[in-house]
Amino acid sequence: MNKQAAASAILVVGPSWVGDMVMAQALFMHLRERQPQAAIDVLAPGWSLPVIARMPEVRNGIELPFAHGELNLAARRRLGIALRAAHYDQAIVLPNSWKSALVPFFARIPRRTGYRREFRHGLLNDLRLLDREQLGTTVQQFVALAEDEAPAVAPKIPQPRLRIDPARGAQLRADLGLPQGPAVALMPGAEYGPAKQWPAESYGALAKLLAARGIHSWTFGSAKEKQLGEQIAYASEGAAISLAGRTGLVDVIDLLGTCQAAVSNDSGLMHVAAAVGTPLVAIYGSSSPTHTPPLSDAAQILYLGLSCSPCFARSCPLGHLNCLRGIAPQMVLDKLQSALTA
Repeated sequence: MNKQAAASAILVVGPSWVGDMVMAQALFMHLRERQPQAAIDVLAPGWSLPVIARMPEVRNGIELPFAHGELNLAARRRLGIALRAAHYDQAIVLPNSWKSALVPFFARIPRRTGYRREFRHGLLNDLRLLDREQLGTTVQQFVALAEDEAPAVAPKIPQPRLRIDPARGAQLRADLGLPQGPAVALMPGAEYGPAKQWPAESYGALAKLLAARGIHSWTFGSAKEKQLGEQIAYASEGAAISLAGRTGLVDVIDLLGTCQAAVSNDSGLMHVAAAVGTPLVAIYGSSSPTHTPPLSDAAQILYLGLSCSPCFARSCPLGHLNCLRGIAPQMVLDKLQSALTA
């Protein structure tokens, strides 16, 4: 029996990054398991609303109309006042910033849960101390907030699963002029920095190895990664087709559903591929697979674990990037074998 009264409506203030938003689905799933009748709404950046719409646990996605880092106190107050009519019983605030707790406070939500960060006393009234030894991964920290109080042991983590639309995926393949036949998705970007990016020439070499087996390669990414997609296409001698900047995030979800496998850096799209259920090879460099692992039984990890790893730097502080350059394309192909022969 829950120590707290069951909530009939919960507002979750979602994270700003793609990967974190996908991992947050594990929290929504755990909330639904604990409180099956509760309505779960998510307050999040506009870019994430189509992704949230693919999460069956969420009733509504509500746009948080602020740029990353923007305060705009008056607008946050207006939004909070507007949300009072929803009569939320609880708010769960996933970001650690002070400003992220403002809207639930202005909405007068009676129970406001989050971690003790940035002088949020008063804004949040259900403050939790974060034990990083017990809750070592980001997703564990998210899911623990669904409990009535800080859990004595790390919570069990459900695997996120985004809904895909197979018919839409097939139509996108036709609209984009993509050839028929098996394909592997390549996700070479990483918003954090180049120390998380397997080199473009390595992705290109992998695409050539796949082409020799009659398997297409599609490079996914945002408009900012268009040049990177072109570099991979050039390195692959045309074997890789760049879709960077040509598809939205929800398009990537449906196209991934048509792929035999995916290869990705530690990035937001890695978590998307894992949540779609596409067999995945995740490549780690400066970051650690123990902190933000792909949440899928169909994922495999390539991580060299050098003496200088993980450094968590945006660019290699030693200038050699051996943690990624030491991962040969054939090593990735070997990891892909079971998915490609299924």
